[in-house]
Amino acid sequence: MSTGSSAEDQYRAAIEHLGSSRMRGYLARAHLVYGEWLRREGRRRDARDQLRTAHQLLTDMGAEAFAARAASELRATGEHPRARTAQPTDELTTQELHVARLVATGATSREVGTQLFLSPRTIEAHLRNIFRKLGITSRRQLKELNLP
Repeated sequence: MSTGSSAEDQYRAAIEHLGSSRMRGYLARAHLVYGEWLRREGRRRDARDQLRTAHQLLTDMGAEAFAARAASELRATGEHPRARTAQPTDELTTQELHVARLVATGATSREVGTQLFLSPRTIEAHLRNIFRKLGITSRRQLKELNLP
């Protein structure tokens, strides 16, 4: 609702405030909106930094529509955003990824099942799917992967 330096101060304050919180989606959006504002103000170089950050955050969290908006704004500043590289874990469902993370910490199927309110047998079924999708054969190999 502000203009000029007052608006910039408020954008910076919002980013600083959200940067210390766990609300990563709002932080990414703040970077995006601030970058758009900077570009409209004719400050392309400053806008690139904000838009690059927004694009990275939004891509990492899977917010594809907002990431595409950030990419479009980046292109308008003369920069070409990097395409997201596919990772093997992209094939996992949300539940499988959750199970994989827990198993990678060393938890047993029974412990994971208790935590997720599932039977150990269901956890084993998820693990078979995880192993097949990731091309691995053991829990040890799962621990060695860099899971998102």
